[in-house]
Amino acid sequence: MKSLLALLLLASTLEAQDRPALRATPLTAPIRLDGRLDEPAWRTADSITGLTQVEPHEGAPTAGRTVIQVLVNEHELVIGVRADDPDPGAITAYSRQRDADLDSEDHVRLVLDTFLDGRSGYVFAVGAAGARYDALITNQGEEENSNWDSAWEAKVARTPSGWSTEIRIPIKSLIFKPGLSAWGLNIERRVERLLETSRWSGARRDWELGQTSRAGLLENLPAFQTGVGLTVRPALTTGARNSATTDVEGVFHPSLDVTKRVAANLLGALTINTDFAETEVDTRRTNLTRFPLFFPEKRDFFLESADIFDFGLSAAEDVIPFFSRRIGLFEGEEVPLLAGAKLSGRAGNTNLGALITRTGDEEDAGVTAQTMGAVRVEQNILQESSLGAIATFGDPAGNANAWTAGADFTFQTSRLGGDKNFLVGVWGVATDHEGLEGKRGAAGFKIDYPNDDWDALFLYKWIGDGFQPSLGFAPRIGVQQILTGATRRFRPAGGPINDYSFGGYTTVVTDLSGDWESWSVQLSPNVVFRSGDEISLDLTPQGERLDEPFEVSEGITIAPGEYGWVRTQVEVETASKRAIGGEVSYAFGGFYDGTLHTVRATMLVRPIPTVALTLEGELNRGKLPAGDFNADLVAFRARIGLSPDLDLSSFVQYDTETRTLGANTRLRWSFHPLGDLFVVYNHNLDRATGEWNYESNELLVKVKYGFRY
Repeated sequence: MKSLLALLLLASTLEAQDRPALRATPLTAPIRLDGRLDEPAWRTADSITGLTQVEPHEGAPTAGRTVIQVLVNEHELVIGVRADDPDPGAITAYSRQRDADLDSEDHVRLVLDTFLDGRSGYVFAVGAAGARYDALITNQGEEENSNWDSAWEAKVARTPSGWSTEIRIPIKSLIFKPGLSAWGLNIERRVERLLETSRWSGARRDWELGQTSRAGLLENLPAFQTGVGLTVRPALTTGARNSATTDVEGVFHPSLDVTKRVAANLLGALTINTDFAETEVDTRRTNLTRFPLFFPEKRDFFLESADIFDFGLSAAEDVIPFFSRRIGLFEGEEVPLLAGAKLSGRAGNTNLGALITRTGDEEDAGVTAQTMGAVRVEQNILQESSLGAIATFGDPAGNANAWTAGADFTFQTSRLGGDKNFLVGVWGVATDHEGLEGKRGAAGFKIDYPNDDWDALFLYKWIGDGFQPSLGFAPRIGVQQILTGATRRFRPAGGPINDYSFGGYTTVVTDLSGDWESWSVQLSPNVVFRSGDEISLDLTPQGERLDEPFEVSEGITIAPGEYGWVRTQVEVETASKRAIGGEVSYAFGGFYDGTLHTVRATMLVRPIPTVALTLEGELNRGKLPAGDFNADLVAFRARIGLSPDLDLSSFVQYDTETRTLGANTRLRWSFHPLGDLFVVYNHNLDRATGEWNYESNELLVKVKYGFRY
């Protein structure tokens, strides 16, 4: 044990290898943002002139050269990228809209670690057709929160040798540590038709671009000026709505958002009479389990600095002490958010997030006005690790004396044995409110070895039967959970297969006394071809013990008892570089005391660069002694990206559980980096009686504009 601790401590304290560096060149004359890199400043700027392959051949030269340059003054960064391609006519480029999923086309992606702490960062990406994407780095660099948006610009141009882009990021759009003359910087490029991913720093499959501890340095930064640091963004929503049981009513909803930079590294935010009319609707999902599903936060006010509130290495989606969707939403009904204030940022090695809100009365939801909030403090220790605490207060249902408090510690290194990722996390949470009974705590730990050749983990969670955090999310309580397993990946030197892997994972869930409730063993071989096509197989024996009846579908109830069955799933996914592609899976086998057949399919059609059409469907056919049931879901999305600043989308979905067809159509025009116009039309039909009936209609127009001082 002592030798293991010594090894971990050594891994955490080893100095980083020499980090590659790029000198930012002073920006002395305006840059016309057109993507062409033809101003004189680009000819003399310091540059990165080569990336290294990560995929498909780690360490190999790239097919085309990539040149990266950065110009900077005290108010903005301007980043130029020239992406040469040996076959410019074959560049894969479809999307132009904001926040497009660029994984399936040619793009460049960069991260900025503005605190140089190796733990946090911003992600900015630009596609070869002009689409822009931004995100916050989360989950120790393994994931991104793409719902976050900021004010920045980018333009793309095609060149005889490939394509190029210019990216302008205002300093006022970033929170950063004052006094630094260098930030963390990394950049990655994708050439989709070649399945080629290349990177500047940390060009290893074991490491993710979001691991900013492996980023290079952007040096020669000036003393940035943020002015007064005040942004005032008024907004107005107007329109009309009605339903089958109400007359047409007008909508007139002014709101105000104010942000004040308390310091370069701390941002204060105030929202008044908040309106979320422009927020995209949730994607419906079929739920054949006994537990509620998790849906991510999409509202701008809560997304700013959302990464600071992340808690616990193994807690995510099972135990979330602070889940911001509890504020302003109650049992599916919207609750007015009268006001909210937030302070977030990083001071030295301390990350800080504090939030307080006041919601109003809502008769339809049956709730009264409430004050609620959360505080999160996290201290960076060692080279990549952290120690933190979190607390919340208030209850959306009005339960008195509501609070939650917890602490977490994460040991993380990307240098185990010199170059491997390794994480150990422990956490504990307690909660209480009026009328709550039982064991009101939760705790867990996780050991994670997330690397390319071997990806292994072990986690344990204990969740009390009275653990119901008022502002948190815990879908399954009164249980102990153990999950362990590993995936082994192989990469043949030649032939049609790019890589293949075998995974095996075991999950056991017991009650607090140790009696089993659920178990499963998942065996998953997977093959990825050099064409980009993929095929996978899942074989899953599993079991459930029901103490109470479970209504799996309306009128179909499974009796208490012990059940065991085996399910098999086959999935095929085509290479996303094609204009027409998709995936289909078929799962079959037992389901409690009967059978269940499930077909899921997605088809994506991109006839021209401005249009993307997606059709998704899921069909479930269950046969049980208690009766047969169907659970189906179909969704269609059309997106027309006329430009990165003008986007029209329509999302139509229907499921047999709610028996409603909902259509959400949204036009977004970003007429200025700080100004947006939204036109939103919602239309809903109901089929509960077997015939289509009108349910509701809504047409809203929202305009917001920011004034920066």
